[in-house]
Amino acid sequence: MARMTMVEALNSALALELERDPRVVILGEDVGKNGGVFRVTDGLMARFGEKRVIDTPLAESGIVGTSIGMAIYGLRPVAEIQFAGFLYLAMNQIASQASRMRFRSGGVFTVPLVIRAPYGGGVRTPELHSDSLEALFLHTPGIKVVIPSSPYDAKGLLAAAIEDPDPVLFLEPMKLYRSVRQEVPEERYTIPLGKAAVVREGQDVTVVAYGQMVPVALEAARQAAGEGIEAEVVDLRTISPLDEETIAASVEKTGRLVTVHEAPRAGGVAAEIAAVVNERCFYSLHASPVRVTGADTPFPVPAVEDFYVPDAPRVLAAIRQVMSA
Repeated sequence: MARMTMVEALNSALALELERDPRVVILGEDVGKNGGVFRVTDGLMARFGEKRVIDTPLAESGIVGTSIGMAIYGLRPVAEIQFAGFLYLAMNQIASQASRMRFRSGGVFTVPLVIRAPYGGGVRTPELHSDSLEALFLHTPGIKVVIPSSPYDAKGLLAAAIEDPDPVLFLEPMKLYRSVRQEVPEERYTIPLGKAAVVREGQDVTVVAYGQMVPVALEAARQAAGEGIEAEVVDLRTISPLDEETIAASVEKTGRLVTVHEAPRAGGVAAEIAAVVNERCFYSLHASPVRVTGADTPFPVPAVEDFYVPDAPRVLAAIRQVMSA
């Protein structure tokens, strides 16, 4: 078994899908000769040719619109958007076309499309390059939203996304692209979409996170254990559909909830999770759920982004808060 970064795991998943299914094509800005802005598609054009790995003009709406047409007519496109903040430029194609086609056509047409995009802070990018837009798409019926937190999950979840019959937005945490190596099978495997993972067990408080906030939550849980608090950490893996069963089972066990994400607080994934827990676990709660999030501002300039993105001390403070209630 090879030790891979997330970039290498994603590249391996794409190569295996291109080998396995002749309907799979990759398209996006610089995905071919340059191998993508983060080199996720490095070497794939040379290996599979210009008809399977396609360099496109700089036009996000055109990339997604073309992909929708390809998908309806039988291909399995994987479209790369260079940064999640640029998804605004393709919002109409995603929310008004891709996500509604099955509903609009009464099931006659489906859109087996994957849109990949790096997201999140921690790498000092300029404006619009670090935005976390997942809540916009949680609120968009008809599209799944997947966010891996490790190389192993990235490979298995991407393979599952490509074989899914409906559109999937696959958001990749930039900070984790090359910061961690992990043993990853070289052969193909899938991880079911819509199923969260309990990545640390505990009985005192549930911490729900996803993407690059998972290692932050795990570090806070490790520090809490030093104070005699055993935190259970749930990695959502998929934002939509939300795995309410795993979240509810954990909170019914612990009676306390902290939710962590780097997107703005208002109307975010954490707010949805708090609502679900209040509806399903109200009589099990020992304290009100607490959110640890980014601020309700545009993502800030690099000099101050460490004050914006949640870190382990902020999560630990939230754990202490719910434990003291």
